[in-house]
Amino acid sequence: MSTSLHIDNTLTKAERYKALVPQIQSLVAGETNLIANLANVSAALKEAFDFWWVGFYLVDGDQLVLGPFQGPVACTRLSRQRGVCAHAWVNKTTVNVPDVDAFPGHIACSSASKSEIVVPLIGMDGEVWGVLDVDSDKLNDFDNHDVAALEEIVNLISRP
Repeated sequence: MSTSLHIDNTLTKAERYKALVPQIQSLVAGETNLIANLANVSAALKEAFDFWWVGFYLVDGDQLVLGPFQGPVACTRLSRQRGVCAHAWVNKTTVNVPDVDAFPGHIACSSASKSEIVVPLIGMDGEVWGVLDVDSDKLNDFDNHDVAALEEIVNLISRP
């Protein structure tokens, strides 16, 4: 397993994801510790795309609790009742928000966040056990390439 990424930042977003996915697969292959894998995935995404914030929230009862992340400090607990992460959790679907200020009930952990994408982590039992949350300091920064690639990446992470 390599401990460094090889991503050419002159590539298009789609090409960078294509190069990154197998490297993430290699990072998590054979590692059974969930926190280690979540930490490495957060770091890899932050390094490859320089997103404003990348991290995971893990289901704990009726809340999402902050897990491994890269970026400025974040909200520690999020309720199931409001916000982009809660919407992805409850609906078991990826949510791409081009302008967080226009999303009803958005929780502003940072005023620098302008757009956000949240991908649920769904276990073998069909239940959501966490979410991948990626924030950008640019409006409308996420597209179908992000949706497809981030969904592929979360499918590489298995909960032990």
